[in-house]
Amino acid sequence: MARIVIIGSGIAGLFASLRLADAGHTVTVITKQRPVDSSTNWAQGGIAAILDKTDGVGLESHIADTLASGDGLCDEEVVRRVIEEAGARIRDLLNIGVRFETNEDGEFHFAKEGGHSRRRILHAKDATGREIERALNDAASSHTHITLKPNTLAMDLIQREHQHPERGIAGVWCLNQENNTVFTEPADILMIATGGVGQLWSQTTNPPVATGDGLAMAYRAGAAVKDMAFIQFHPTALAVKSDRPFLITEAMRGEGGVILDDEGLRNWQAAVKDAGNQGSEVAPGPFSFTLNHSSLGSMATRDIVARAIDQRLKETGDQHVYLITSHLDQDHLLEHFPNIQQRLDRHGLMLGRDPLPVSPAAHYIVGGLDVDEFGRPHCRASGSIMPSLYAIGEVACTGMHGANRLASNSLLEAVVYAARAANHIIESMPETNEMDLPEWRADGLKDLTEHVSVSNDRESLCNTMSREVGIVRRFNRLHRASRRLQLLLQEVDFIWRRALPSRQIVELRNLVLVGQLVTEDAEKRVENRGLHYNTDLIQHEEH
Repeated sequence: MARIVIIGSGIAGLFASLRLADAGHTVTVITKQRPVDSSTNWAQGGIAAILDKTDGVGLESHIADTLASGDGLCDEEVVRRVIEEAGARIRDLLNIGVRFETNEDGEFHFAKEGGHSRRRILHAKDATGREIERALNDAASSHTHITLKPNTLAMDLIQREHQHPERGIAGVWCLNQENNTVFTEPADILMIATGGVGQLWSQTTNPPVATGDGLAMAYRAGAAVKDMAFIQFHPTALAVKSDRPFLITEAMRGEGGVILDDEGLRNWQAAVKDAGNQGSEVAPGPFSFTLNHSSLGSMATRDIVARAIDQRLKETGDQHVYLITSHLDQDHLLEHFPNIQQRLDRHGLMLGRDPLPVSPAAHYIVGGLDVDEFGRPHCRASGSIMPSLYAIGEVACTGMHGANRLASNSLLEAVVYAARAANHIIESMPETNEMDLPEWRADGLKDLTEHVSVSNDRESLCNTMSREVGIVRRFNRLHRASRRLQLLLQEVDFIWRRALPSRQIVELRNLVLVGQLVTEDAEKRVENRGLHYNTDLIQHEEH
């Protein structure tokens, strides 16, 4: 039986592992921290899906919203196939034990988020990712054919033939973080499901593990990347100085929450006072600056809302805008968003009462490893498929999201491609490769004794990406970022070649490489689409 190794324990990695294990394959899941420390576990909103495949109107509506959000760069065939598979994958999750929220009649409660024209998002209150991760982790932990290796950091892929990526991958070198030793993990099939890259920016909604490890490893092994410039910033991350950014789900706006700046808040409060009705008849929506960017206002797609907020903050010099919910039913909000309220309790804030300070934070990479319909990466040099290698979830670019991901489509894409990749492996019946794999060479390397320089380099990297490669870009800032990243890469490479590996240096090495890929793609773009917005291109178009 083939040895299958999956790097990553989010929805994509665990769903694929269960499908493969149920088919009799032995699967090893490598994860940097605990299995639950993934971006899936942090996902609040939900999973967009039309459960009834015969609901042609619903399917076409979901497809149309996805294409519109993707700003002309979605692969329509991919979009259609993923959305049509949604019902089957939701049933799989239910069978595994995922509990989505239902109403009093036992029917699923569907939420609505920005860019969606109707309610179609399954959720588990405001902790959908946590519920999905709970069910998947419980099932994987008890499966006799699945071995979970926590606290294990994958460092680099091992090619079957050196400098010939088109021949495939034979394994991975891993750092056991419990004893700081490196070991070789053979793999007849290797699947990358390592999630995103949010830790590249100073403000992010991503967990600490989101350092682009799988993307960087595969690129170094010869895999091609695509659409790296498209980085989604979530518009409404809680902006309190004493706390890290905390995502406030888009479903809050779907329930009627409105984004206002200081001026809009004052004007709305004055209107409420004049009406003498405490806001029950004066809605805040018409007072939102977001209407200057889209007729949908606060319910526009994430790229539009994040850009509107970014522009407004630069104009005013403020650190945040506000998410307003005081005009909504407080009991309803507290029932559906208990985890958000629990976080707000730290700061004496309450849903349905207080303006919530919010600002954009790095959230999701739309681009990634360029994969086919089964999640197999293409070779950068030849364009051919890299055998024995798969990439699923946020690390992969399937064509589903185009230039901007529609809210709650990511978990759907992840589970659909996890199933496709697993099914393809099962049907292709991979053979065991008995080749001898090289051990990690540590001759002459010493422990990294000066950690301050690595920490400083990482801080410099995050500052550069935040200032120069953020929501709004310019060519001179992108070029400056490129020069700084090149210097950082040289410094990190110098340390890497002389010190024994540690999590600090491995993550920094990966982050710098991914930062370069994002910046290089942004520099090459000659038009503004979706999440890539370069003010120099606007000026060029005007002339």
